[in-house]
Amino acid sequence: QVQLVESGGGLVQPGGSLRLSCAASGFTFSRSTMSWYRQAPGKERELVAAIANTGGSTNYADSVKGRFTISRDNAKNMVYLQMNSLKPEDTAVYYCAAATGFLVDYWGQGTQVTVSS
Repeated sequence: QVQLVESGGGLVQPGGSLRLSCAASGFTFSRSTMSWYRQAPGKERELVAAIANTGGSTNYADSVKGRFTISRDNAKNMVYLQMNSLKPEDTAVYYCAAATGFLVDYWGQGTQVTVSS
């Protein structure tokens, strides 16, 4: 049974930090590109960051470059998103996703991030 379980979301003030975690099981994690997406109310889901199966390559949405860092631990089947200098426009539900090809194979259930004073 495939599972992607996100954690670490919550309420944070502008300028603050959060670290999201995603625990993966039920598929070959080390062969999968892992990504974080987000969806704000009334908006489409968008890619935030992705990391190659080996961890050797990453890419980011322009809106988060320099503030967010994606990482993974293949020994623990975990992927992380460190979010710094958070802005109100970062408020969204954040989803962990796994892909072995061009399309996402598996999605997590999402974790809410709210940036507000």
